[in-house]
Amino acid sequence: MEEQLQIDQEELIQAWKQELPNFLNEGDSSDVTAGAGPQSLRINIQVAGRSKYDLDFDCTYMDTREVKVERVDVEKDNRSVDEHTEIIQNLVDDYIRLIHECAQSLKKLTTANV
Repeated sequence: MEEQLQIDQEELIQAWKQELPNFLNEGDSSDVTAGAGPQSLRINIQVAGRSKYDLDFDCTYMDTREVKVERVDVEKDNRSVDEHTEIIQNLVDDYIRLIHECAQSLKKLTTANV
């Protein structure tokens, strides 16, 4: 059985705010806030370039090592878009992969108090 996350949510948010930009594409920006529960984060990514996509994800720690990332919303120029197109699906999949990579890089922090 994996261990529950034992880190203060605010400390975790600050770590993500510091680390996530290292995984994003040049010019992208992000914000990380508290999610629905103590093991959860809300991640907003603004995609650089002319596309002006704005992506929201829920990132929930299942344990100290594994996160579940779900797309919440995709907007373009502050308007909802069809999230089922291949372009949007590929974009979302790419950013989910980057969020997982960031989570892996923070493993030393999330497993420190176990």
